[in-house]
Amino acid sequence: MAEHILPHIVNRPLSLVRCPGGIQKECFFQKHAWAGLDNDLVRRVKVSDDEAVAIQDLAGLLALVQAGVLEIHPWGSTLKNPEKPNRLVFDLDPGDGVGWDAVVQGAVDVRDHLQGLGLVSLVRTPGGKGLHVVVPVRPSASWDGAKTFAADVAAAMAKASPALYTDTMAKRARTGRIFIDYLRNGRGATAVAAYSTRARAGAPLSTPITWEELPAIRSGNQYRIGNLAARLSHLHGDPWADFGNVDQMIPKAGRRRR
Repeated sequence: MAEHILPHIVNRPLSLVRCPGGIQKECFFQKHAWAGLDNDLVRRVKVSDDEAVAIQDLAGLLALVQAGVLEIHPWGSTLKNPEKPNRLVFDLDPGDGVGWDAVVQGAVDVRDHLQGLGLVSLVRTPGGKGLHVVVPVRPSASWDGAKTFAADVAAAMAKASPALYTDTMAKRARTGRIFIDYLRNGRGATAVAAYSTRARAGAPLSTPITWEELPAIRSGNQYRIGNLAARLSHLHGDPWADFGNVDQMIPKAGRRRR
């Protein structure tokens, strides 16, 4: 899987979910280096006042596997430019009573809203119950600017379709609606990496798909360790092949109205 996952995680600050005894025992979120870490393979990095870990290659990835890491959550920025995010993530989190078809339509609605702002987006199953819409951007805006823009998108969609979407995190606001989680775009916040496993029963993975495939997807955890190899063997190229070639900027506040 290295050729698929490494472009999404190398040379970025990482947060990790470690399960040394497997998912049936204790798992924990780890943002900092730990005792016994091989510093030649997994680097300790300082990002202003924050500490994180980072890898550069397959050897680093294997070191994480050896340490019981089951989930890899990269920052939305690189080590080279840590204060300027180069990707945004909108996490569609369905509340109780929301069916899968509504989640699919929600992702399409986010895509269409972003298109109206001049932005190309991509979609992936997160290995959970929703979908992620991911937006590659030029690292030009600050973290505050990126989060404000993402919040504006979520708020605009919730205002336009209040029966379908909410930008409120509170559990009671989500019943029957989809929470458009824009909070993944704050400094130090993370989202699971494309092709990372999840520390959940059945070993699902976060899996990039194309917009054309989306209507045929039946759940956010459809792809797992057991069936991902078959999927990749039947693909004609990487669904996100153009991810690194997208050159676009977060629009300035005055240009955000559709």
